Amino acid sequence: MLVIVGALVVIGSVLGGFAMAGGEFHSLVHPSEIVTIVGSGLGALIIMSPIKVIKDLIKGILAVLKGAPFSKKAYEELFKAMYEMLKLARMNGLLALEPHLSNPHESSIFSKYPSLMKNHHAEAFICGTLAMVVDGTVTPEQLPEMLAVELKAMEDEHHAPLDVLGKTADGMPGFGIVAAVLGIVITMGSIDGPVEVIGHKVGAALVGTFLGILLSYGFIAPIVVNMEFYAKAELAYFKTIATIVMGFTGKSSPKVVLEQARRGVPADVRPDQAAMEAALREVG
Repeated sequence: MLVIVGALVVIGSVLGGFAMAGGEFHSLVHPSEIVTIVGSGLGALIIMSPIKVIKDLIKGILAVLKGAPFSKKAYEELFKAMYEMLKLARMNGLLALEPHLSNPHESSIFSKYPSLMKNHHAEAFICGTLAMVVDGTVTPEQLPEMLAVELKAMEDEHHAPLDVLGKTADGMPGFGIVAAVLGIVITMGSIDGPVEVIGHKVGAALVGTFLGILLSYGFIAPIVVNMEFYAKAELAYFKTIATIVMGFTGKSSPKVVLEQARRGVPADVRPDQAAMEAALREVG
């Protein structure tokens, strides 16, 4: 929502300033310039990107438009779900977790927490990692390195779409210049025409430069930065899960494990200690 609001502010500010200076909106509407700039930028993005990166980029942009789901409530639900899992394993043994890990969609624990159920990536991360602990595939000593490798791979996957979109943003002013040069070439063909016609064509050419710079610095580059924040928020969420799972393999009590994980949560979404205790009391 904030992304949309920000985009409307950018558009409103540009058009408002243009109108205040006495400009007429129809003089900014030149479809040929839009086709040249947007088409060139899109084509360059496709050329530089593997299919997977394009898919990840589309998912990332849609996620940014929806807003990050890693809220304080999402962390509270994560802590409550993991607390139930840790208590169950502590009371009934590791094998008691197997039905919940093998079929999380029918789990009586996961089904209580909507934000966790909706995040299929996080759900798979929890189940896959805990399953290896339950069946003894990895030892407690091996687990930290394995989780670090997986988190590093996740971070690298986040960077790929950001890189291609950032390079596209850098190229948009250049494509604006291309559109402007084409406009000047067309103008040269009518150089002996009426002044009004020449002025219209020169104005159209300049609009190309204007659109290229506006799309780069007003829209695409800010989306890249927002996607970076989203990626960091998602990585922090998964690091919290990793901290809990590593604590799970130790001898600490569930509450101590969760408190260690809570302290690593970003401050703006970190549940305070009182809220954490109340949430765990709800679990029982």
